[in-house]
Amino acid sequence: MTDALALAGVAVVFFALVAVAIALALRTTPGRPVRRRPHRDDFRKDQPAPRRRRVAVVINPTKFTEVEPVKARLRAVAAELDWAEPTFHETTAQDPGTGQARAALADGADVVASLGGDGTVRCVASALVGTDIPLGLLPAGTGNLLARNLGLATDDLEAAFRLGLTGRNRPVDVGWVELDPVATAADDSLAATAAAQPERHAFLVMAGLGLDATIMAETSEDAKARIGWTAYAATGLRNFLGPRFRMTLAVDGGEPVKAHARTVLVGNCGRITGGIELMPDAVVDDGLLDCVVLSPKGLTGWVLVTARVLTRDRKQRHERLARHTGTRFDITTDQAEEVQVDGDVIGTARQVTATIAPRSLLVRVGATVADAATPRT
Repeated sequence: MTDALALAGVAVVFFALVAVAIALALRTTPGRPVRRRPHRDDFRKDQPAPRRRRVAVVINPTKFTEVEPVKARLRAVAAELDWAEPTFHETTAQDPGTGQARAALADGADVVASLGGDGTVRCVASALVGTDIPLGLLPAGTGNLLARNLGLATDDLEAAFRLGLTGRNRPVDVGWVELDPVATAADDSLAATAAAQPERHAFLVMAGLGLDATIMAETSEDAKARIGWTAYAATGLRNFLGPRFRMTLAVDGGEPVKAHARTVLVGNCGRITGGIELMPDAVVDDGLLDCVVLSPKGLTGWVLVTARVLTRDRKQRHERLARHTGTRFDITTDQAEEVQVDGDVIGTARQVTATIAPRSLLVRVGATVADAATPRT
């Protein structure tokens, strides 16, 4: 009985193996497809390659003796980071950067970088205000004041470009200056003045009128190239003892304050050429502008004003230096004064209005800088 049960068990196993073998044979019969689990790459064969990110560089060619080697250095960085080859848009005397930046936006750039001085930065930024396309800073000017105020390096082009491609976006404020046109000597009719439209210009660092703008106007590009920011100091020494002008200043629509001034500065950032903190409380993204009215009289007055600036004296009112904070400044002068924005002289005016557009521009910065916004003290 036991032997019969053992034989029966062996028979069951035998026939089970035969059944499995027949099933496998049927699955591999010639002409019958063999199904297998598709590999994940099978799903990618017909998919287009992902679009590589694109950067446009607006370059001021006057800042370089040779432009092509500079472009080659930037191409190498882009290739290293797997970005598409950069497109380059050179500025001209007629269009110092705004038109080129607009063309880059129309072409679908993911980042628009400014390679030049503060003037080039300002013009490029004017086209990017209110968009979600960030500005990359590639400092190549005399002051590079926006980069310095943001704590960015200004002496390593490749490092600056890497940061422009891989950094974080920081929203910053943008100042706007509006000039009421001044009738010229050739056509000073009231009708001509009334018909003219106010001019509007963006600034990221500082706008000024009076001595400040005179210094910018009279400092040559050749002098800046030879001796750097000290060229501004040399020009200032030739002009600082000039006459003051009468003016009124209204802050945020308030009662106008009268003064005799040598220069008036409205700033979005506080640090100026030479690392001087002219506006120690200014913050680039706090939605406020700072205004400084300098009213020194003679050499002694300038010595006292300089001491107050260098010691970062925050006292708001003083006979020779007054500080104001607000979102709108209306300045009226008794005579036409030259006006500058971020180092570019934009004309003359008797009436100047400065306003702020809070956090309306994205700038590429490092992680620590992106988190560095501090409240006004």
